[in-house]
Amino acid sequence: MLNALEVFTVVVVGLMVGVEFSVAFVVNRILGALPEDSYQLGRAHGGRMLGALMPVWYFTSLALSTVWAIAGWHRPGAGLVVTAAGLLVLSVAMSILLLVPINNRSKTWTPENRPADWREQSDRWDRYHYGRVAVIVAAFALLATALA
Repeated sequence: MLNALEVFTVVVVGLMVGVEFSVAFVVNRILGALPEDSYQLGRAHGGRMLGALMPVWYFTSLALSTVWAIAGWHRPGAGLVVTAAGLLVLSVAMSILLLVPINNRSKTWTPENRPADWREQSDRWDRYHYGRVAVIVAAFALLATALA
């Protein structure tokens, strides 16, 4: 049963990392190549869609890692899992404190109501997101190493 939990956790976290990596390095670059209004509308739509999905994914990943750390405390690699869970806690904190406030504003913007500094706010969100991606990639790497 623990083996199934380990594999399931690595798959769930790995998929989350893939989505967030794609947002950072693929989707936002595609949107950035569009005309300004389309770029901003695409980001707002993405903020609404992923803003609803990702909190569940982050908390599920953290919960699975925590259960793995507790259930596998006696097994080799437990320290890696605990560290990964700690990094996932950091990623949730980063999300709540840094990214969600910007996302909550930007997901309501339209070309008619966006603030003058909307692009600066979007760029700030991107910088924070790059840091969060680095944190969750490290967590994923630790979980995959613990599984191996």
